[in-house]
Amino acid sequence: MIRGLHHNAYRCRDSEQTRRFYEDFLGLPLAGAFPIRQTKTGRATEVLHSFYRLGDGSFLAFFEAPDQPFEFKPQHDFDLHIALAVDEPALGAMLLLAQQAGIEVRGISDHGFIRSIYLRDPNGYVIELAAPVEGGAAALDGRTARAELQRWQAGRGR
Repeated sequence: MIRGLHHNAYRCRDSEQTRRFYEDFLGLPLAGAFPIRQTKTGRATEVLHSFYRLGDGSFLAFFEAPDQPFEFKPQHDFDLHIALAVDEPALGAMLLLAQQAGIEVRGISDHGFIRSIYLRDPNGYVIELAAPVEGGAAALDGRTARAELQRWQAGRGR
């Protein structure tokens, strides 16, 4: 049985730039960094795999692989983003901190069940900082999800 998320892993351009963003700016401690010199199939490589600890004990992880091109394609927020949970006071504080640091930031956006700001990390990934709103948990309690999905499927292609 799946008990939770251990880590998500993403490519990065530069491990130190990534560390400055995730550890120094967002406050996620660097929990591990592991050089990989050979793949499990025996191919020689030069990769650094780094992990940043989230408050629930899971991790965001990154691979820097200088010998492999990093061809990040800018994504729309809907296509790919990392949403991190924060409390409401953190939204305004992080919005100001990002603006002061010259980091592109948007928000605060009210989605009904969460309020969010959006910014980009040094690799181009969209990072959403999301604060739950009172009563918002009901939006994700599963009671109406299947019916909404079925309505969506029935209307596709029209």
